[in-house]
Order: sequence, then structure tokens, then C-alpha cells
Amino acid sequence: MASAATLSSVEAQKLENLRSAVSGLNQISENEKSGFISLVARYLSGEAQHVDWSKIKTPTDDIVVPYDTVSPPPEDEAKTKELLDKLVVLKLNGGLGTTMGCTGPKSVIEVRNGLTFLDLIVKQIESLNSKYGSKVPLVLMNSFNTHDDTLKIVEKYTNSNVEIHTFNQSQYPRLVVEDFSPLPCKGQTGKDGWYPPGHGDVFPSLMNSGKLDLFLSQGKEYIFVANSDNLGAIVDLKILNHLVQNKNEYCMEVTPKTLADVKGGTLISYEGKVQLLEIAQVPDEHVNEFKSIEKFKIFNTNNLWVNLHAVKRLVEADALKMEIIPNPKEVDGVKVLQLETAAGAAIKFFDNAIGMNVPRSRFLPVKATSDLLLVQSDLYTVVDGFVIRNPARNNPANPTIELGPEFKKVSNFLSRFKSIPSIIELDSLKVVGDVWFGAGIALKGKVTISAKSGAKLEIPDGAVIADKEINGAEDL
Repeated sequence: MASAATLSSVEAQKLENLRSAVSGLNQISENEKSGFISLVARYLSGEAQHVDWSKIKTPTDDIVVPYDTVSPPPEDEAKTKELLDKLVVLKLNGGLGTTMGCTGPKSVIEVRNGLTFLDLIVKQIESLNSKYGSKVPLVLMNSFNTHDDTLKIVEKYTNSNVEIHTFNQSQYPRLVVEDFSPLPCKGQTGKDGWYPPGHGDVFPSLMNSGKLDLFLSQGKEYIFVANSDNLGAIVDLKILNHLVQNKNEYCMEVTPKTLADVKGGTLISYEGKVQLLEIAQVPDEHVNEFKSIEKFKIFNTNNLWVNLHAVKRLVEADALKMEIIPNPKEVDGVKVLQLETAAGAAIKFFDNAIGMNVPRSRFLPVKATSDLLLVQSDLYTVVDGFVIRNPARNNPANPTIELGPEFKKVSNFLSRFKSIPSIIELDSLKVVGDVWFGAGIALKGKVTISAKSGAKLEIPDGAVIADKEINGAEDL
């Protein structure tokens, strides 16, 4: 923790006032109070956020290992079971489905065939456990926003062969910018007074929940952490085997950038360590260089493999001091600040940490209904909970899809498609305005469909649209 000595007297006084205000917040634990105060202290001491651009080096293949060069996992089933028995799968389940117009945790949005993200995840681990006789557990890190709903939802998996654990990440008070006091002390008694401090919190929260010690006592060694909305984040025995063999304490899966990923964090070599570089840390004059696909060719998928013994060692030493991401918000007209950290930034604190440059198929996030369109289309099939890309598509890249605001909510999106069009041969689709799709439609090449302002445009059943711009029924 930053000692008060590194703070100016004004900042030190701010921190003291905050500490005494926070000590009276009975809604949170002592661990949460001290974690919050130590985060704020680091923020106030103004730890260097910007990197020295001249010291950045492109990581070599021994630091960012190409997936193709990794040796295959053992074929022997007993050896595979032995490997799986070292593994815990953790999904970050703190997010709500609000951006897609859904209430409750995002992981309960139906992805395909009536199956939710969570259904698919449980099915995947079920099939692994049945195939090898292993007992890989699933852990969900919830936030106070998703906790109650998730507990109800996981009841339906009681008869599954997957042991499901849940724990809550920390709950910190939002900071009122004006006088640096906790928002809950200002009469904001509801959920709006609080925030979950980003997924960097996964490591202390895993420890504070008692789950870390439980898994260590069961002989578990590695935890595979991923976002619950990344359908590509499946257990990969080749990666796990590599980490066990090479004693890597941390592995971040990265994948080649496309123009859609220019803002994603990248891995660099910095002062002899592998480090995550996020756009927020880049000096303004280098932002365009950061976004270039030439110099920084890879980005972080947020699929992370971490050694559990190392997590315990580092959390106990309070050594995980990841870059602080200040996130300004407004609640009922009051300007507030929430300080967050990211799990990927922890890479520099682990010994023998690596990146692994994995195929793009391991990164299939669903952030918007345009992603749902891809996943529900004939581009993919679902087998045993695994979302598998259709080999009939020759282009390794997915089509780019832009849907207007009429399609933003899942319910609207579903009502506007009688069935999801065939997009195997599609390069790009842009939809503008009040457009409705019939059944059995095929879209190919570059397609733009825009309804005239105030007019409804219906695409008839069975229509085949190839390399066309459609502005009204007369263009069909």
C-alpha cells in the first residue's frame, strides 16, 4: 500500500476522512473496506500510468508462444484425467444484460436453440467430465448486481456432474468527485451507491471467499478465467499441458488484431517483463501507432490461465498492484468516480508468465445483437455445448455486421427476423431503419439494406440478396 508519506498533506487528509467514512459502511466486509482504501491510496499517490515509449519491445516467440508450436496434449485418457484434475474453470459473471435490453445477468441470455451462455458452459464441462471421468468444477464470479439471480439460476444444474461454486467480487462505494466522500454516505442507499471494481478483483476475491484454499486443498493447480460471454473460451488441454510442463504461472491468450480490435490491450516486453499495454496508458501522440496492426499485431482475449499457488502467494503479499483505471460516471446528476483494475494487467507480477497466440476461434464474444446474428446463423453449429464454426465458409474472418438501433434489444432483434438468414457467403451487412426479415433469406457479398425514413421495409421469405444496396421494395 502507498504509505501516507508519499501523499501531500491535502491528499493524506482526504484519505483519512474517507477511511473514517468507509469504516461506518456496514454493508461491506473489513476486507472490502481495506481493499478499497488501499486502491484509493494508490490512486492518490499518482503512480506512474504512462509507459516510457522508447522502452517498449515487441515480445519474442518464447514470451508470446505461437499456438501451432505447442506440443499436443497426451493422448492417454488416464494422463488427460490427471491433467483435468488440476483444473478449475472460472467465468466472470458480474455483468448485466442491460446493453442488450435484458434484465438479470448477461449469462442467461439465450444464445442458440434456447440455450443460454451458462447452459453452454455447463454442457461443455459436463461432456469433458463424462468423457474422462474428471471432476472439473465451474466457478462463477458474480457481482452484487448478478448474485441473487445467479443463485436461483444455478439450481437447475443440481443433477449435473459439474460442481458449481459461486462467490461475489468486491463491492466498493462510488466516490463523490466534489468532496471525495463515499456516495452511500450521501443518502444513496440503493445499489447505485456501489460498484464492482473490475475483474482485476478476481484474485483477492477468490482468496477472501475461501474458494482458493478449498481448491488448493483438492489438489487443483490452475484456474482458467474467461468472460462468460466469450463462446470461444473453451477448455484447451494443449494450453493446460504446456503450462504444467513449463511451469508458467500465468498465460494470457492473445490473437491477431483485425481492424475491429484496434482498441484492445496488447502484450509488450518492458524492462525484461511481459506486460499488458492498454490504450489508456498510451501517451496521446502514440495512440495511432498503438492502433496500428503493423507494430502491435495481437490483442488480449481475456482468456487467462493462472497458477493457484501463485495467486495465493501474491495476494497474501499484497503484490498485485495493477494499473488503476479511473471510470467517471454520473448518478442522479452527481459526478462520481469508480476505480477499477483488470485481471490481464496482473501478468507482470507472475513468474515465468507468457502470452499464447491462439486461433481467432477462441475469441467469440457476444457484446451486441450483431454478434448474436453471427452465432445463431448457419456460420455455426452447437455440439455438446461447443460452438463450432461451419467449415463451408472459406473466409477465416467473420462478416462485419452493423444493425441499426431498432435491433439493439434482443427482443426487437428476434421479432425482426422470422428466421436468421444464411450468411455463409456474406462479407458485410449494414441495416438501417425499420427493416423486417422473412424466413429462409440468404445474404451474400456486401449487402446494405436501408428503409426510407418513416417507411417499413419487409424482405420477403426466400429472398437471395447478393452484393446489393436496397433502399425500398422496388430494389428487391
